[in-house]
Amino acid sequence: MNSAWLLIRADASVAMGTGHVMRCLALAQAWQDAAGRASFAMLESTPAVQSRLAAESCEVFSLAEAGTVIAGSAEDARETITLARQHQAEWVVVDGYQFGAEYQRRLKSAGYRILFLDDYGHAESYSADVVLNQNLSASESLYENREPHTRLLLGPRYALLRRAFRDLRVRGPRPEGNHVLVIMGGSDPKNLTARVIEALGLLQVEKAKIERLEATVVVGGSNPHLPALRRLGENSPRKITVHNDVSNLPELMAAANVAVSAAGSTVWELCRMGLPSLLIDVAPNQTAVAEAMDRGGYAIHVGNNAVRAEAIAEQLGRLLGSSELRQSLSKRSQQLVDGHGASRVVSQLRGEPWGKAEAGDLRLRRACADDSRLLWEWANDPQVRASSFSSQPIPWETHAAWFAEKINNERSLTLIADDHAGTSIGQIRFDCRSDKANETRLNQNVPDEKSQSAWEVDVSIAPQMRGRGMASRLIRQGVQVFLRAYPHGSIHALVKTANAASIKAFERAGFRRVGEEQIRGNAAIHFVFDPSCV
Repeated sequence: MNSAWLLIRADASVAMGTGHVMRCLALAQAWQDAAGRASFAMLESTPAVQSRLAAESCEVFSLAEAGTVIAGSAEDARETITLARQHQAEWVVVDGYQFGAEYQRRLKSAGYRILFLDDYGHAESYSADVVLNQNLSASESLYENREPHTRLLLGPRYALLRRAFRDLRVRGPRPEGNHVLVIMGGSDPKNLTARVIEALGLLQVEKAKIERLEATVVVGGSNPHLPALRRLGENSPRKITVHNDVSNLPELMAAANVAVSAAGSTVWELCRMGLPSLLIDVAPNQTAVAEAMDRGGYAIHVGNNAVRAEAIAEQLGRLLGSSELRQSLSKRSQQLVDGHGASRVVSQLRGEPWGKAEAGDLRLRRACADDSRLLWEWANDPQVRASSFSSQPIPWETHAAWFAEKINNERSLTLIADDHAGTSIGQIRFDCRSDKANETRLNQNVPDEKSQSAWEVDVSIAPQMRGRGMASRLIRQGVQVFLRAYPHGSIHALVKTANAASIKAFERAGFRRVGEEQIRGNAAIHFVFDPSCV
């Protein structure tokens, strides 16, 4: 049995932008963190989007040759249903204004559970199982024409932020205001970035700040205006650096004092960072968001895609010149978004209301590339090395290559345990055993071969969390997650005879001793998980 599969139907292009796909990527990451698998079904995309999804271990399926199928049509729905059947998708996510009421009905008639992402009630009616509107302007009145079974997830509590924003430490308001971040979306078809660069040249604030003013301009990978924007930056009287298709956006936001941004999904990332912002609604669907943010005192709305450079410069000068205004916007916006919206949505889809777990329960998520250094530090802790069958310190380069292979290997499952404050407290890893009998089973052409194989478990707890009984809880919960994916797999553990704490933890978690072995010259107890011992 494969891990639960999420199929996401969304498109990206220079004309429509990349926002739908990027917020769905945040949902895909949260689904992966819950030990699931996520794929995208697309009619339109861009090379930059394709590369990003591949880097996140999300497979992309092309529904048809460009121009042969109309997005949101009956044929589109049929091809999406076919893909969902092939992969036994647990949920189908639909995001885009080209998808309406009939598209939902077709997928529901095929027997699929649907999460429908919406921004302003664009469909005539709603039959999806769940409708998500993450915007501040979301209200039930937008969805009065919905089926009785349709649940609503409304507001920034469910804002879909990528894990890089979820896991970071956010600092408070910036006392100075001389570093501007400009970010106008993934494609910026109206080239509003050029207008903001023009506004920077017109800026008039207190002289000392003018002399020290600098700007970082982030240009999306699907933006066709990059060469011209680089020339504008070079010729500006201000110090302007243009970055293309960045992977370190949280760090760039953390380094800035104020931002000028499109009023798309980036709004919630800015809120999470507490970065005081000017918002421009670059498309009609962003107007309600920008206006609501302005009314609530969370950001400043400066206009739509017709806004003049002079107006941007005036409002930016006011924001840069007032520390009180910046602090007010920063504090209020941070109260809107905590970074856990995508996890809340996944918990709703899986029938496990986020935050309702019993005291002491852990949240398990699939390890990702961002966890590599943390796991390396844990692995090199002296106590961990002493209890390992190989006590030598692990070089970073060796670990990085090993970990990159592990997280993309179907014969390995690594889970990170977070507590309810979002702190990572330990890891548990399941590896398919490499003994000859197991390899024979794996090499047979049987659909459920991994489910019936023998696996070996490894567990470690963060140094600051030891001595609190965390290990046995992590093992129990990790085994539950593993058995949902591989219900007939047998789980083995090998523990040094001198490691009393680990021996006790495995026994409490339902493992029984089946013998002793010699591992690299060390005596070890062989455990096997026995459900009757739980």
